[in-house]
Amino acid sequence: MKRAVVIRHMGLVPYQESWQAMRDFTDTRTPDTPSEIWLLEHPPVFTQGQAGKAEHLLNPGDIPVVQSDRGGQVTYHGPGQLVAYLLLDLKATGQGIRGLVTAMEQSVIRLLNQHEIKAHARPDAPGVYVDKGKIASLGLRVRRGYTYHGLALNVNLDLEPFSRINPCGHPGQAVTSLEKLGIDMDVNDAGEALVNALCKEIGLEPL
Repeated sequence: MKRAVVIRHMGLVPYQESWQAMRDFTDTRTPDTPSEIWLLEHPPVFTQGQAGKAEHLLNPGDIPVVQSDRGGQVTYHGPGQLVAYLLLDLKATGQGIRGLVTAMEQSVIRLLNQHEIKAHARPDAPGVYVDKGKIASLGLRVRRGYTYHGLALNVNLDLEPFSRINPCGHPGQAVTSLEKLGIDMDVNDAGEALVNALCKEIGLEPL
């Protein structure tokens, strides 16, 4: 039986505001609290994962840097990038954290395949990649048996800020977007498609 998940479309939200909201939701939820997926965009910001190394932040300039509690290294968020935060009961998904990461990657691969774009995951570097570079980044945190943070899919954003970092800790990593691949989608369209693919991969029923 599929479990219900609440889908929230939240628009443009400052990173630290949504981060605090995720922690508050996670800390106060109970086993009866429905899981949620939040779809949003952030104003320009670099975020460092828990194990983030300073040398991967090359030249941030006027874009703020936030030390986060997610996994992974440094990445960039900005308008035109779809961010999907997964506030899930990990046990109820029926898979561990590695299985959930794989499901997230496969959901993006499924979305791209629908547009005849071949994409793949890498065992050494979580995320989704196409011939022209990385198109989606992943980073999760588990607390009290619940997940938060999630994935970021490049839709039609300015990619220049990625040149100011080693994306996800990989020097010279090329980065691309749906727009650069010739896929005509805005963030809302991409959000709908991603939620449908995610829910199929994880076995959830979107509300």
